[in-house]
Amino acid sequence: MATADPARPGFHLPLLLLAGFRTLIDDLHSELAREGHPELRPLHGFVLQAVGADGTTATELGQRLGISKQAAGKTIDRLVAVGYLERADDPDDARRRLVRVTPRGADGLRRSAEIFDRLRAQWADTLGPDRVTAMEDDLRTMASANWFRVDMPGWFGG
Repeated sequence: MATADPARPGFHLPLLLLAGFRTLIDDLHSELAREGHPELRPLHGFVLQAVGADGTTATELGQRLGISKQAAGKTIDRLVAVGYLERADDPDDARRRLVRVTPRGADGLRRSAEIFDRLRAQWADTLGPDRVTAMEDDLRTMASANWFRVDMPGWFGG
């Protein structure tokens, strides 16, 4: 087992990983604002992903995000108000109301993917493509098998 390096205390690793994440997310949202999506916030990406292509209910959305139905409802209300989500009757069950991503929401997701590609390219320009690829490979090795999870909002808040 490796001994601790006093110049590199263990608690720095999660903070540096979080700082890298925060840098990417802040850069993403600055660019999204320039591209016509100033209302989108970091939580909203998780929400739009959790709603998915087929839509969902507020209860299911809360479960997917790991938050209460009430918190999901408030977030839905906000995203409906700014045009990223819509409410609709469920064609399979008249008692249920679905939440669906609007074309504006889909545009925000599409632009986010494109911006992330550009940000990754910037990191590769700065660090070198081999180092970025190695970092991604190393993080895949250390991360759990289900590393893409939309329940981060509830995990952070819980």
